Amino acid sequence: MKIHEYQAKELFRQYNVPVPQGKAVFSVEEAKEAASGLGGFPVVVKAQIHAGGRGKGGGVKLAASMEEVESFASDILGMTLVTHQTGPEGRLVQKLLVEAGQQIEKELYLSLLVDRATASVVIMASRDGGMNIEDVAANTPERIIKVQVDPLMGIQGYQLRQVGFGLELPAAAMKQFSQLLANLYKFFIANDCSLVEINPLILTFDDQVMALDAKVDFDSNAMYRHKNLMELRDLDEEDPMEVEASKYNLNYINLDGNVGNIVNGAGLAMATMDIIKNAGATPANFMDVGGGASSEQVENAFKIILADEKVKAVLINIFGGILRCDNFAQGVVDAAQKTGINIPVVVRMEGTNVDEGKKILNDANLGLTSAVDLADAAQKIATAVS
Repeated sequence: MKIHEYQAKELFRQYNVPVPQGKAVFSVEEAKEAASGLGGFPVVVKAQIHAGGRGKGGGVKLAASMEEVESFASDILGMTLVTHQTGPEGRLVQKLLVEAGQQIEKELYLSLLVDRATASVVIMASRDGGMNIEDVAANTPERIIKVQVDPLMGIQGYQLRQVGFGLELPAAAMKQFSQLLANLYKFFIANDCSLVEINPLILTFDDQVMALDAKVDFDSNAMYRHKNLMELRDLDEEDPMEVEASKYNLNYINLDGNVGNIVNGAGLAMATMDIIKNAGATPANFMDVGGGASSEQVENAFKIILADEKVKAVLINIFGGILRCDNFAQGVVDAAQKTGINIPVVVRMEGTNVDEGKKILNDANLGLTSAVDLADAAQKIATAVS
């Protein structure tokens, strides 16, 4: 689950991670009021969306006067901001962060993320922070510092120093930076984060370090432990179909293709998407109904897929186990009867009660196409959308 920059910075304050003074606003008048309370200019007017690259897209402006605050807030609020992370459709800006400007001597990069390959938390840092950090990773990866932290041991003093020395911080900034990084790690672990990124982390002319930006992703599977964090969720920033799927505990991700998928099990879903691609078609979604899905969940999954206008055909790939094939088939029939099917649907089912499931689908006379195996299913679905 992602949150906005202003929300992340409020959480940072609770963990004594230094951030600039600022306030979230929702109108031009609120922006002017917030700027007047910051004690002088310049101030920064920043679009709040769940995507990076806002500066390059025109969503971050430095205002030297109240007139510029008004002008920039008017321009950014309501704009469709397009960045390399939003895709060409962009995101509608509905809120701003108005923040005190800072005296920046150096822009750095700092992040923490989970490395599943090593079962560790990886600290990544670079002396080359700012808007072009992707270019640094691509062209000069040796300038990126990586320190692995064993979550059972926690972050150690030598690791704090290793990152600080790697960033070539002056001696006067080392103590504060070490405390900042220790607090940031504490925040990461305590809130089940999957990513915390500060770009830029700034060094000021008086040797202070501060988080000028804040990007935080939480592990959605852990949110039952953090009811307070769930209150920060902004549904306007999420895909409407993904929001709808989450209401029924369905694992759904919207993609750009034209073949809808309904599969039980994440691994099987990934394999299904791969084989569709190999057959020459393109998946329109990732949809895992889960190993123990009910017929009602299957019905809702099918409705969501059929409501997607870009879907030209649907591939159903089920291996019955806890989710029996007859229960799944009944869910498909219920959804089809309520919504109607006007596109090709290919079904491949194996496993528990497969004969009963096939009989339910055949008796419903829905015009579905059966496949003998996954390769046959992929070929038939590719032919249907060609």
